[in-house]
Amino acid sequence: MSKARRHAAERRTDALDDRAVELGSYILEHGATVRSTAEAFGISKSTVHKDVSVRLPQLHAGLSAQVHAVLEKNKQERHIRGGLATKRKYALRRAGTRAGICQDSPACRDEL
Repeated sequence: MSKARRHAAERRTDALDDRAVELGSYILEHGATVRSTAEAFGISKSTVHKDVSVRLPQLHAGLSAQVHAVLEKNKQERHIRGGLATKRKYALRRAGTRAGICQDSPACRDEL
């Protein structure tokens, strides 16, 4: 491998390492989920998951353990968030139907 290629590969690796630490810090500071972190950084959930579960432990074991604890807490609470989202969804539909808004929406018409 040429010197230029080796240097470019090292820069990419450094960028990935930096991103893994940045993602871990974001999750820790905000108590964020993998999905919300991916949305905030404009990357996929798979990328976030790989960075914090594979790369981060190799780079910063302490931060990795803290991030893992936050993600585990989020995992245990996800059924609650899902239920609240469903409750909110149907409450908005009911409010729209009562206000006469729902008749204009094809999605609401199907349910009426």
